[in-house]
Formats: sequence, C-alpha cells, structure tokens
Amino acid sequence: MPAQDPVSINIRAKAAQRDLIDQAAERLGRSRSDFMLEAATRKAEDVLLDQAFFRLDADAFAQFQALLDAPPQPNARLRRFLSEPSPWDDA
Repeated sequence: MPAQDPVSINIRAKAAQRDLIDQAAERLGRSRSDFMLEAATRKAEDVLLDQAFFRLDADAFAQFQALLDAPPQPNARLRRFLSEPSPWDDA
C-alpha cells in the first residue's frame, strides 16, 4: 500500500472530550476529523523533534545550558501573556 493512500484511525472518547474537540474544530471551521488529525500530527512531530539527538563539546554545552537556565527578560509582551487567563481555566 503506498504511503499516500488514506487509512482509518479509530479511537474512543468520552462525550465531554468529543464535545470539546467539536467546539474547537467548529471555531476553526474544520471538521472533527481534520482537527484531530492535524492536532495529533503536530503532537507526534513535537514528540519526535524533542527526541532529536545532537552532540556538543563541553564548552558549547556549557553555553547552551546557560542559555536554557537564563530566565527571560521581563517585557510588556511577556507580562501581558502571563496575566491573561488560559482558555481552559474556569473564569
């Protein structure tokens, strides 16, 4: 079977999960299937990219680690983002 031929993927969900997915898909003007496939594909890519291996010498690793450990500099955009409620929070 060529890689581009469509295949079925079946999953079970609770009604509340389905309703949440449907609400989000509707907001984007997408079908449930399109929404779920895009979301699952994006998450799969993220997982695989997070598992990427790269090699650094000790000095480069120390610089890399220092960048990761440095807190972001406060700015108006960051403050605004952190002050906004999350869409899934009960407000």
